This record gives sequence, structure tokens and C-alpha cells, in this order.
Amino acid sequence: MDKKLEIECLTNLSEGDHRSYELLFLTYHPKIYHFLCGFIKNEAEAYDMTQEIFYKVWMNREMMGEVKSFKAYLFTMARHMVYNHYEHSLVKEKYTLSQLNQSDTYEPEQDMFAKDLSLLIDLVISQMPEQRQRIFKMSRKKGFSNDEIASRLNIHKRTVENHISNALRDLRKALQHVSFLLL
Repeated sequence: MDKKLEIECLTNLSEGDHRSYELLFLTYHPKIYHFLCGFIKNEAEAYDMTQEIFYKVWMNREMMGEVKSFKAYLFTMARHMVYNHYEHSLVKEKYTLSQLNQSDTYEPEQDMFAKDLSLLIDLVISQMPEQRQRIFKMSRKKGFSNDEIASRLNIHKRTVENHISNALRDLRKALQHVSFLLL
């Protein structure tokens, strides 16, 4: 995308123009996705992270008129996502190691919490639209790839990816409320 068109799209986007957003999305989404895939080596996570970046762009669209280089802006966001991903991975790894080093005593509270959490997840899934439920269960519970789901349901792969992203967003929202209550 040439610089003049990019600046025009960013100005229009800051005024809420959907077509400008779509053009920027179609131009840069694959580049950001492949950049993230190269670092984290997980296509599903890279896709979710890319979607989150473009979600943030849309939510902060009023500021986009001030951005001088959209490409640099996106890659900076992506770089921060990679840093956060690795930082989160280190925290998880440290936690896992600390759990392995603890004694193997049975704690009924943890078992009860795990069951309650599983019930909450099932409840959130049951409140999703039928198609999203079906796609999410095929992906996460049955282990089908996005291509397999698209083929079996005779829909486009992007539709599958959008449903999975929306389902994960719904679950994150529900789990944020639960974690808030536990504090």
C-alpha cells in the first residue's frame, strides 16, 4: 500500500470509516500474522494475537489519524505481543516447575475449583450462538483443525476462525469476572 493511500485510510478510519479499516486489515493482517507465527510457532495463537491487534486498532480508531506509519505501528504492537507471550510462557513454566517441586498432596479445594471452572466454561459455551458452540466444541473438545471444521460444515475457514476468536473472547470475559471474584 502506498503511503498516500495509507494516510488517507488512517484519516478516514479515525472518522469511523469501515471500508478504510477493511482495506488496512486486508493489507496488513497476513503480514502481522506471519510475523507472529515466525516467533511463537503456533498458528492459532498467532491468529488470535493478530485479531487482538486489529481489534485494538478499531477500538482506538480515533487516534489513527495521528499515526505516521501504520506498518511500524502494527509491528510495534506485534513485537509487544511477542514479548508478553514469552513473559507469560516463563511465568507458566515457573509455576509448573514449582508445582512439580511441591508434595503431591491431595487438596479437595483445587478439585472443587476445577470442577466449578469446568461448569462455568460449559455454561458460557452453552450461551453462545449454536454455530459458534458447534465450531468451538469441534476445535477445542474434538481437536479438529480449522480446515477440517470448515470442510465438515461447508463454510469458509475465515468464518471458523472468527467464531473461535469470538468464543475465546467470550470465555476470557467470563473468566476475568471469576478471577476478580477470587481476589
